[in-house]
Amino acid sequence: MEEKKLDLNSIIGFILIFGILLYMMWQQKPTPEELEAQEKAKQEQVEAETKTDEEDPQTAVTTALDYTSVSPSDSLKIVDLKNKLGAFAFAATLPTAKDDGPTVVTDLLTLKFSNKGGFLSEVKLNPFVDYDSIPIYLIKDQNQSFNIQFPTQDNRILNTQDLPFEPNVSKNGQNTVVSMKLKVSNTQYLEYRYEIKPDDYMIDFSIVSQGLSGVINSANQIDLDWTLKAYRHDQSIMYENRYTRLTYMHEGDKISKLAQAGDDEELIEDARWLSYRQHFFSSILVADQPFKSARIATKDMVEDEDVDTVFTKQFASKLPLTFTNGEANNYFKFYFGPTDSKILKAYDHDLDESIPFGWGIFGWINKALFIPLFAFLSSFLPYGIAIIVMTVLIKLMMSFVQYKQFLSQAKMKVLKPELDAIREKYKDNKLKIQQETMALQNKAGASPLAGCLPGLIQLPVFYALFMFFPTAFDLRQKSFLWADDLSSYDVVANLPFNIPLYGDHVSLFPILAAIAIFFYMKMTTGQQVATQPTQEGMPDMAKMMKYMIYFSPLLMLVFFNQYASGLSLYYFISNLISIGIMLVIKNYILDEEKIHAQIQENKKKPKKQNKFQKRMADLMEQAEAQKQMQQRNKNK
Repeated sequence: MEEKKLDLNSIIGFILIFGILLYMMWQQKPTPEELEAQEKAKQEQVEAETKTDEEDPQTAVTTALDYTSVSPSDSLKIVDLKNKLGAFAFAATLPTAKDDGPTVVTDLLTLKFSNKGGFLSEVKLNPFVDYDSIPIYLIKDQNQSFNIQFPTQDNRILNTQDLPFEPNVSKNGQNTVVSMKLKVSNTQYLEYRYEIKPDDYMIDFSIVSQGLSGVINSANQIDLDWTLKAYRHDQSIMYENRYTRLTYMHEGDKISKLAQAGDDEELIEDARWLSYRQHFFSSILVADQPFKSARIATKDMVEDEDVDTVFTKQFASKLPLTFTNGEANNYFKFYFGPTDSKILKAYDHDLDESIPFGWGIFGWINKALFIPLFAFLSSFLPYGIAIIVMTVLIKLMMSFVQYKQFLSQAKMKVLKPELDAIREKYKDNKLKIQQETMALQNKAGASPLAGCLPGLIQLPVFYALFMFFPTAFDLRQKSFLWADDLSSYDVVANLPFNIPLYGDHVSLFPILAAIAIFFYMKMTTGQQVATQPTQEGMPDMAKMMKYMIYFSPLLMLVFFNQYASGLSLYYFISNLISIGIMLVIKNYILDEEKIHAQIQENKKKPKKQNKFQKRMADLMEQAEAQKQMQQRNKNK
């Protein structure tokens, strides 16, 4: 084997290469001036960083934590800044990779949580869609804010909606528990805890803390701010906005509401629950212990009812939180679901009182009569047929009122010639006319009040039904004949333009109801005019009543064009039945000749006056005597 030898030329080459490298390194060495400039720049940078840390250490920590890896020196720097900030304020600097948190799906709800702020970022009601077949969302796309402002011991204000929460999902039997923690350490945190039942619209919710008594400054009141913009879900913006309202229970069992239109704000006490009602859907916060005081507000988001809009109203509440020994200790329930009386009544919080059934006797009639009756009928009948059957039953039940009214009008018609004779005889003495008229009506057993009082009985029923149909959740998206949705207006024709107050469409049910009202009023008003005695000014009264015959149907036609077709269907059927009952009473039950004979018999019998009639007669006699005395004194 030949032995390899290193020749002289190779050695000389290596030496030259090494020399060249040394020369190049020497050339790149900074001059003394450059070394001095670099040292000065480094010193200025350190001073600037130190100054930044002192002025805004939170920003410095955030900058340091933006890096995926942290050097030991940086770690020491962060620990030092943590001591400067305080433990809870330091948590505010922790970055969060994503806002998206866990999602919980039940048969009724889809709940999506946000790591940023720890609250719900989406609430979807799975069984429902809106008028345009889009799923119903109560919370979505940041239409709500849920925030607690915490003052810290070092005089900082932290907003929970900007801070990262750590999620944890577990099971408690069949219930799903979502814990969202704003952590300082494993033993120091603020927690939002949600417990979701598999088939329930109600969610248990609590706000508690641990180990933060020395961090949170609870000397002043700490409030929870909850704001929600209500999405539009109905076909008619005007109709939905009318029934979208902030309702609350306070001071025991008192139900109150903010203004129906425009903006409103109130400071309330002892509030048990707050309902952000969006007509047929509600977001309700129920407190375990009543809020001692709360500031609530509402803002109308609809600037023009003739223009499509995303939101109807904005609700806002500032609610005081409870702290025990400096620690948060608050328990609530959240209801996200339909504004359905049957569902709300199942909870032990009187939540069904948030539905506007009407005040006093009107609400009682709805809850005790109409709601159970309609629920029974609709359980085995189509909803449109159930409305018709319920209307028939109500009209038959109230037919005695129409009978009393028509009987009174018939008596007054029989007495009209005698009443006209009295007016002619005492035309110069109005007081005497009143005395003789009352005396004749008393003897005959006929009085205009006898026709008015039965009519007043119908008013509570009329108003109760007016409140029932717009709030009947069961009518929502139920079709009948040409109406696609009995809880909204029906459309038989779309207009290429918008008519103020009327809209851009033609609804048929209001037209039919207006026609029925016209014929009913023509029959009843004509009868009333015929029974009134001839007197001065009577032509003007007759003209006004004639105008009402045309004005009332026109009002119905315009006002109800954007209202629930179920309500217009009720008025249409109701007036048809009223016309039928009136024709039956007039043609088959009442006989004017028999009424006249009965009146003549009543005149022969001594008629005892009641206390009111006697009092009125005495007052008239005293007034007549005083007038005669004044006349005699004047003649002297």
